[in-house]
Amino acid sequence: MACAQDVAFDVNTVGWAPLGRRTALSLHDEVPARLPAATAVGHGHEPSGRYALAACRDDEEDGLRQAIVPGALKSRVTYRVAGWISVAAPPEEEDGDGGRKASHAVRVRISLDDGRRVVDGGAVCAEAGRWTEIRGAFRLRESPGSAAVYVQGAPAGVGVKVMDLRIIATDRKARISHLREKTEKVRKRDVVLRFGGASAASSSSSLPAASVRVVQMDNAFPLGSCINGGVIQDPAFVDFFTNHFDWAVFENELKWYWTEAQRGQLNYADADRLLAFCDRAGKPVRGHCIFWAVDGDVQQWIKDISGDRGQLMAAVEARLQGLLSRYAGRFPHYDVNNEMLHGRFYRDRLGDDVAALMFREAARLDPGAALFVNDYNVECGNDPNATPERYAELIRELQRGGAPVGGVGIQGHVTNPAGEVICDALDRLAAATGLPIWITELDVSEADEALRADDLEVVLREAYAHPAVQGVVLWGFMQGRMWRQDAFLVNSDGTVNDAGRRLIDLRREWTSDARGHVDGDGQFRFRGFHGTYVVQVTTPAGKSLKTFTVDKGDAPLVLDMDL
Repeated sequence: MACAQDVAFDVNTVGWAPLGRRTALSLHDEVPARLPAATAVGHGHEPSGRYALAACRDDEEDGLRQAIVPGALKSRVTYRVAGWISVAAPPEEEDGDGGRKASHAVRVRISLDDGRRVVDGGAVCAEAGRWTEIRGAFRLRESPGSAAVYVQGAPAGVGVKVMDLRIIATDRKARISHLREKTEKVRKRDVVLRFGGASAASSSSSLPAASVRVVQMDNAFPLGSCINGGVIQDPAFVDFFTNHFDWAVFENELKWYWTEAQRGQLNYADADRLLAFCDRAGKPVRGHCIFWAVDGDVQQWIKDISGDRGQLMAAVEARLQGLLSRYAGRFPHYDVNNEMLHGRFYRDRLGDDVAALMFREAARLDPGAALFVNDYNVECGNDPNATPERYAELIRELQRGGAPVGGVGIQGHVTNPAGEVICDALDRLAAATGLPIWITELDVSEADEALRADDLEVVLREAYAHPAVQGVVLWGFMQGRMWRQDAFLVNSDGTVNDAGRRLIDLRREWTSDARGHVDGDGQFRFRGFHGTYVVQVTTPAGKSLKTFTVDKGDAPLVLDMDL
C-alpha cells in the first residue's frame, strides 16, 4: 500500500546508535532458515536478513536509537510502524537444546523535539530464536522540530535485535478502495428472483410489464451500542439508538459489582428495566459480563472473602446460578470472565481451572448463549500482554479445560487506528481459533471531529470487510454519556457530528436497493448485501409484496417468488 514517498523512515542496519552507557551495537546476517516471511502489514519486500543487535544492556531503557529525517513526519497523518524484532537471551534462559524459554516485551517509541514528547509506535513479545513482526501505529497533532526512533524494553542483559524497521504513512484512499472490493466478495451475493410458473413462456405471459422494487430491511451484520439507565431517559439518545443500531449491551447494570454490590443484596431491577426497554425496541442484548478478571473491578466483599477458597468458590457458583438461571434464553451472548489477558483475580485464588469451569457452568445453565472471551488492545499492536497470539493461546487453554468458547470479543477502545494493523490482528485470530469475532466495545477517541470520523470509518470498514467478524457494538455514542472523551457521534443537544454522519453514510452504503423489470425469462437479478428483504412487484393487476432472506453463499441464490 505504500510507495517510496510514503515511507518516513526505512532502515536496515546503517545509522543506529546505542542507547545506554554500556550498550554495544553490532551488525549481523541472519541464517536464511530463520528469516521471517514477508507480510502485507508493512513489508511488500522480503526481509533483508541484516539486523542490528544491542547487547550489554544495563536497563530496560537501553537499546537502539536513530534520528528521523527532519520534516519526514507530518501532523494529522496516521503512520504504521513495521519491522521485525527478536532478542538474544542470556544463557540462563536457554533450554538444554539451545531453544527459547522466555519472551520479553520490546517497544518502539518515537521521541519528538529532543524527548519533550514521546509516542508509542508498537510493542511485541519477542523471543530468542525467532523473529516477531512489530505492527504499530501513531499520529502526531503537530509536526515535530526533530524526531528519533527508539527501540527499548526487555530486561537488562537481554540483547535486542532489529531488522528492517519502517515507518509508513497510511494511504487512506487506497485502503478504502481495497476494502470496498473485499466487502463486495464477503458481504454480498448474487440473487435471482423467479416469478410465475415453471416455464419462461408462462412466466413472461403471467407478468406483463411487471416492475420490481427490492428493498433491504435489515443487514445480517449487526451494529449495536451500549446503554444504561440514564441514557434511555434521553429522547435524543433513544431516537438515534433505535434508528441506527440493531443490538445493545448494558454498560454496567449486569456486572457483578452492580447486581450484588453488597453480599447477599441482589439488584436485578436495573438490568430488568434495560432488558424491557430493549424488548420494546426489538434489540437483542449482549450479556456483559458474568465475571471480571481484573482486581480493580472486583467489588470489596469479594476481595474480603478471597482468602477463603471455599467461600470464594461458593460465591462464584452462586453468581453463575443466580444470573444464568434468571436470564436463561434472554442474552444471545455472554462475556464470561472479562479481560483475562489483563487480570487473574479468580485464577490466582481458585486455580487456573476455574476459568474453564465458568464457561462450562454457563453453558449448562444457558445452553443457547454463545460464550465469549473479551479483552482490549488486541487489535492495536501496542500491548505485549494482548497480542493475537496470546489471546489465541488463552482460548486454547480454556478449550483444553472443556470450555465451550463460542466467540472472540475484541473491545476496540482505539486511538489512531491503522486498518492494516487491525486486519492483521483479525487475520491471525481467525486463523488460530476458527471462532466468530465481534468488536464489542468500540470507541474512537480523537478531538478533531473530522479525523474522528475517518478513524471510525477505518475500524468499521475493516470489521465489515473481514469474513470472521460477525458484528460491532459501540461503547456509546452521545457527548457527556460515554466512558472515553472525544469519541462521541452525537452532540449533547442531539445534533449529529461528522462521525455520526459517517456511521449513517456507511449504513446506507451497506444497504441494497434494486429496481427494474421482470425479464423475458420471468426473472429479476440483483446483487445484494446479506440480510432480509421485501420485494414489491407491480403489474396492471396491482401490487404484490413478499419477504425473503439473502444469506451467505458463493453460488447465486435462486428464489421462487410465488405471488
